[in-house]
Amino acid sequence: MTSDLPEVPKVLVVEDEMMLRMRAVDIVEDAGFSPVQAVDADEALSILESRSDISLLFTDIQMPGSMDGLKLAHAVHDRWPAIKIILVSGQVEPSDADRPQDSRFFGKPLSNGQMITELQAMVGAGALTTIPDASLLPTDKNGYSPEAIELKRISAQEAALSAENDSLRLLLEQANIDAKALLMQSSIDAEQRDAADKLQKLIVGELHHRIKNNLATVSAIASQSFRTTTSIEHGQKAMEGRLLALSRAHDLLMQVSLSNASLTRTVSGATEPFDSQGNRRFHFNGPDIKVASSAVIALAMTLNELCTNTIKFGALSTSAGSVEVAWKIDEEKQRLCLTWTERGGPPVRPPTRSSFGTRMMQSLGQQLHGQVQLSY
Repeated sequence: MTSDLPEVPKVLVVEDEMMLRMRAVDIVEDAGFSPVQAVDADEALSILESRSDISLLFTDIQMPGSMDGLKLAHAVHDRWPAIKIILVSGQVEPSDADRPQDSRFFGKPLSNGQMITELQAMVGAGALTTIPDASLLPTDKNGYSPEAIELKRISAQEAALSAENDSLRLLLEQANIDAKALLMQSSIDAEQRDAADKLQKLIVGELHHRIKNNLATVSAIASQSFRTTTSIEHGQKAMEGRLLALSRAHDLLMQVSLSNASLTRTVSGATEPFDSQGNRRFHFNGPDIKVASSAVIALAMTLNELCTNTIKFGALSTSAGSVEVAWKIDEEKQRLCLTWTERGGPPVRPPTRSSFGTRMMQSLGQQLHGQVQLSY
């Protein structure tokens, strides 16, 4: 006798920010569904045209490319009306009239519990099950189960992020009031006052968007760091390291340009904290080229995972080990080829499970419209 397993519903996740896409994928998997990933609307439409098993579209609204998430949602609703739609954003909140019929909207940062409930309500109960290893999760003296501890931790994280977001919102409102007061006191004419007011609103709006986006990223990093941790202390250290890597990447962008940065400085900035006592165990070889800000953040976060891994298990866990990061341009294909090579370390073997760092490296290839190959 044979029995067919129920088909797992597929959810198409469309998000241009790497960390936020990984967070959305986790939510989809925790809801019991199978995620399919895309970084922009063009890739999403290509996926939809090539397969017929997508049950729900889960898309960010602000995205670069030929269309944003809202236009993508309308295009999907018109061509594939059976597909359910969830829209998310940290900046805009479209009205019911602006959204496709029966679609739903949620603001960032996303709440795990709420999003899982909504996904299951729209698609079904889900067929995937994630069974954590209870021996790897922290115990509780009051007898709470590992699952209850995890829910309490996530709720506390979301409460802290919500409180921080409220505080930032109040600061932005005060900045708006102060700016208007200064304009009222000035002697500039009405036309200049109107132009200054519009500029001030634009700046405050952009700042608000960036803060919301950064809060969503921090929430995603927290969720990822504690998702498979063996202890609260281990998860805390992992989270701190990833937040520091994100901070260093933003510092680099502010020093040069918000639009791009040097690849050499990106690599050196990400690896410098791990080059113990300046012993020059990292070696770089490649032309100095400019990379876009989105690539700077993605590369910095991925290099941080590689550095953490090599310190613990790889070449830099021994005194004789070293790491070479080399890159070159394929002029014919107009592609960048970057290679991370470890030498002098202990014997290695393929991992038995897919870690956060491995998932991030795989996501990096998709983020930069390229490919990642891992060789142990």
